[in-house]
Amino acid sequence: MSLIVGASDSDLRALRPSDHRTLYRIGVDVGGTFTDVVGIAPDGITTLAKAASTPADQSEGVVAGLANLAEALGLTLADLLARTERIVHGTTVATNALLERRGAKVAMLTTEGHRDVIEMREGLKPERYDLRLPAAPALVPRHRRIPVRERLRPDGRVEAPLDPGSVDAAIASAKAEGAESVAICFLHAWRDPTHERQAAEAVRAALPDVFVTHSAEVLPQIKEFERFSTTAVNAYVGPVVARYLTRLRTRLAEAGYGGPVFVILSHGGVAPVEEAARLAAGTALSGPAGGVAAGVALARQGLGQDLVTFDVGGTSTDIALIEGGEAALGRGREVGGERIALESLDIVTLGAGGGSIAHLGPGGLLQVGPRSAGAVPGPVCYGQGGTEPSVTDANLVLGYLDPGNFLGGKRVLDRAAAEAAFGRLGAQLGLGAAEAAAGAHRIANLRMADGIRLATVRRGVDPRGFTLLAFGGAAGLHASAVARELGMARVAVPVFAAGLSAWGMLHTDLRYEVSRSLEGAGLPGDAALRETFAALEADGRARVSGWFGGEVAVRRAADMRYGEQVFEVGVPLDGVDWEAPGLAERVAEAFHLRHEQLFTYALRGEEVALVNARIAVLGLLPGGESRAVLPPARAGVATRHIRLEDGPAEVPVHGFAALLPGQAIPGPAIVESDTTTVLILPGDIARMDARGWLAIELP
Repeated sequence: MSLIVGASDSDLRALRPSDHRTLYRIGVDVGGTFTDVVGIAPDGITTLAKAASTPADQSEGVVAGLANLAEALGLTLADLLARTERIVHGTTVATNALLERRGAKVAMLTTEGHRDVIEMREGLKPERYDLRLPAAPALVPRHRRIPVRERLRPDGRVEAPLDPGSVDAAIASAKAEGAESVAICFLHAWRDPTHERQAAEAVRAALPDVFVTHSAEVLPQIKEFERFSTTAVNAYVGPVVARYLTRLRTRLAEAGYGGPVFVILSHGGVAPVEEAARLAAGTALSGPAGGVAAGVALARQGLGQDLVTFDVGGTSTDIALIEGGEAALGRGREVGGERIALESLDIVTLGAGGGSIAHLGPGGLLQVGPRSAGAVPGPVCYGQGGTEPSVTDANLVLGYLDPGNFLGGKRVLDRAAAEAAFGRLGAQLGLGAAEAAAGAHRIANLRMADGIRLATVRRGVDPRGFTLLAFGGAAGLHASAVARELGMARVAVPVFAAGLSAWGMLHTDLRYEVSRSLEGAGLPGDAALRETFAALEADGRARVSGWFGGEVAVRRAADMRYGEQVFEVGVPLDGVDWEAPGLAERVAEAFHLRHEQLFTYALRGEEVALVNARIAVLGLLPGGESRAVLPPARAGVATRHIRLEDGPAEVPVHGFAALLPGQAIPGPAIVESDTTTVLILPGDIARMDARGWLAIELP
């Protein structure tokens, strides 16, 4: 399947840190309700614009957001794009395809006798003690999992050579089934990908318009189910992602943009659109990854080394941990019930956002989410046909939002409609509209706090020593209450909180991951370790050099375990001296220390096994500091009548842009800009930091 998107290799290689042209960098984050666009000028001035997301075709919302950014900068869209160095994009296309089951029609070619690997799922199910839980439907139904005669032994020896006639018959069967995409998953292909490559060449020759992917290029490592499942996901979302990126690139070209487009991947690094289309499963956490990248960047700018990122958008809340200035990475994530074993940021997502709908659940109890009003029809107060009250409607009824200053006055909110919707809901509970709205706001806070517990306490981390980094359009209205639920003492809300994910995409680097499973038990010797990692590094550098001509960095890691364990632990190896004698012993000690950190003990007398060697090659993109520019705040300090838990109150309202560095604001109060509102509760003290965030100290 051909894909004509993005700039050519020569265009990408022209993007060097030494390029001194006066150009903008633009980040684009597509959310469930709004598309955020951030532009950073050469002098570091950062400007945020928003547009309504367009679920039917996200590229429409992207171009609309770019047009709004151009207007905010006093430029035409064509002028802005002509002066843009690069665009970095976070997309939910793959995520939505999995959640809504709207991916491609996939056929899987697999080793004869092993076509049920993705259905057996290692013999596990989500609720293993629920005997009545039905089996999850496989992403590729059994009649489209087509056996091929071939077989490798675990050590890579050929048990049965690839049968060309069997491959031809499988291709004919896939064509008859109307397959739009083909996944090739052969047994033990991580040891030798020759059979898979030969089959892939045959499929591409016979079916040139079909998306083809094979497991050895997606996840070349041991564990058949994880490799097969990840490849099936890649085949399922690949055509959808490729079509979207092609449409996006075409729209951008028509608008006047000819530079490179990058996509942020689940591991927090970015890649050219061609790579994002090839490894589409790696975009499953593309949108939330930008927020975590922003947290890492702010940690480096002095916010603090230990953060909980708290991204509340219109549809969901995304939560992640940053410890010691680094984001946690993991594998084996499930999205839409499907296992994706690629390296990804460890993000917890829950269905609680500004658009989450308040409703009566079983037993007549008030519930919030996970259903969302989304961008269409949106909350009731948007006046776009929504009838069910949402968290945004609750915040409006409670007085936290200014109905005339939403998105800088571009959208006027209908408070009467929101009150009527909560009045109908409250009548079923024997409550007034304000009481029902307060209940919905409180339940949303509790759900968000539970999500943070899932990301911290249940993983052995005490959140009380962390700063809650609140961003996304709705986070500022909930952050202080959520932090109190968890016993956290500090909250930080960046000035450009509503677009922080898009900003974060401009503060990360090109990243290419390459891994290899090692044969045999135990830990290789010094020479074998150096040889293995050197080969991986050469592969990674070769790939990145085709994208980028600037400075490159390398990070080493390994998946390791004790000999009798059945699971591996990811171990960073950047602190290991790779050239000194005794390398194997230092790698083993790094594992012991990591195991002790995670599980409170280490077994230094036990055998250590290195299962997967990993290299991440980073292309260090030109960046630099940035500072937000907000529209001028209204003169003076206004007041607003709001409802707090202990009753109504008249509170001061401060403009974000009018705050001076070091200025203290005691709660209760409201701080707002065109795109963000922060609720400061009684007892809180908020201070504007000169580096660009509102720091809130809780009692």
